[in-house]
Amino acid sequence: MEPTLIGRIWDPRVGGPSVVTVRQGRIIDITTPLSPLVRDVCEMDDPSHYVQSAHGPDLGSVDAFMAARVGDVSVPHLLAPCDLQAVKACGVTFAGSMVERVIEERANGDPSRAQAIRSRVGAAIGGSLRKIRPGSHEADAVKTALIAEGLWSPYLEVGIGPDAEVFSKAQVLSSVGHGAEIGLHPISKWNNPEPEIVLAVSSRGRIVGAALGNDVNLRDVEGRSALLLSKAKDNNSSCAIGPFIRLFDAHYTLDDVRKVELSLLVEGQDGFVLHGRSSMTKISRDPEDLVAQTIGRHHQYPDGLMLFLGTLFAPTEDRGEAGAGFTHHLGDIVTIEAEGLGLLRNSVALSTTCPEWTFGIRALMSNLAERKLI
Repeated sequence: MEPTLIGRIWDPRVGGPSVVTVRQGRIIDITTPLSPLVRDVCEMDDPSHYVQSAHGPDLGSVDAFMAARVGDVSVPHLLAPCDLQAVKACGVTFAGSMVERVIEERANGDPSRAQAIRSRVGAAIGGSLRKIRPGSHEADAVKTALIAEGLWSPYLEVGIGPDAEVFSKAQVLSSVGHGAEIGLHPISKWNNPEPEIVLAVSSRGRIVGAALGNDVNLRDVEGRSALLLSKAKDNNSSCAIGPFIRLFDAHYTLDDVRKVELSLLVEGQDGFVLHGRSSMTKISRDPEDLVAQTIGRHHQYPDGLMLFLGTLFAPTEDRGEAGAGFTHHLGDIVTIEAEGLGLLRNSVALSTTCPEWTFGIRALMSNLAERKLI
C-alpha cells in the first residue's frame, strides 16, 4: 500500500502553489475549489481518504521534483507542505538535548567553555533525568536537588516541569521545503541542524499526519540568553519542512511516529562529515501531550498548526579547533531521513543571502482568487 502523501509545489504556469499527492512515483495535482490549500484537506473528517480518491493531472516524476532547482519561480519545485498552518515548535523534550541547553546557558554562548561544563552537568544529571516523567513528584525532587547544586535553569524547568516549552518557529508561509537553502543569521558563529518530526494538527486539535523538519538552531545566540529565542529560531529560511506530509491512515498512525528513528547527515565542502540520530522512543513528553499543551480551550488555531516535537540530537564533535564543537559552514548539505517519511535535504547559507520571503498570505489569496479556487 502506497503511503498517503500530501504536499505543495510551485507551479510557474499559474504563478503560485498547487496541492499535490504522490502516486507510483508521480506528482499528481489535486488542487480544486474543495481543496485549494493543504490546510483545507487537513480540516476534513478523513484527509487520507480524500487524498487517496482525488484525481488530477500528472505533473511529472517525484525524482524530477526532488532534484529541481528551488527558489527560481520559473521552475516547478517542491515547497514546504504546509500553507496557512501556524508553525510551532517544542523545545527540551529529550533529556540529552536538555543537558545541552544547560551547557549553552552556562557557557554563555562560548563553545570553548562547553566541554568542561558538559562533564560537570552530565555527571550530576545526565543519567538521572532520562526516566523522569515531567511534572511528576520525582521530577520535583530532582528540581530541588539541582537547585541545591546551583544547576537549575529555564531549560530544566521546561524539561522536567509540568509545562512544555512551545514557541513560534516560523511565520505562516515562511517555511522552506526540500532542496531549498536554509538560513543562518550572520551574527551566529555556533549553530547546528535539529532533525525533528513535525506533526500536522487540525484546528480541532486532531493529529492528521507527520513530516520531517529541520529546526535550524543558533546555539550561541540562544546560549547568551533564553530571551533571544525568537532571534535564534525565526529568521529567513530558518525552518525547513518536507518533503511531504504523510497523512495517517490504516497503515501509518501516531504509534508509528512514536517509534521513528531519524538519521542526520551533514556533508561539508571541506570534506567534513557528521552523522547523527534522534529516536522518538526517547522523548520525555508524548506527542499527544505536546499537542494538548499547544492547542485547546486556552489557545485556538483556526487554520491548524505544524508542531515540531524537539530533537535528541545535539552535536559535540569538534569541527576544526579542539574543544570548539560542531558548527555549520556555508555550503553544508544537510540530509534528514526517516523510514516512512522520506528524505529532507537542504543546503546551508546565510539568511541574508537566501531568497527573500515575499509570497505571503495576501499574495496567496490573490493567486487563488485569480484561479477561481476561492
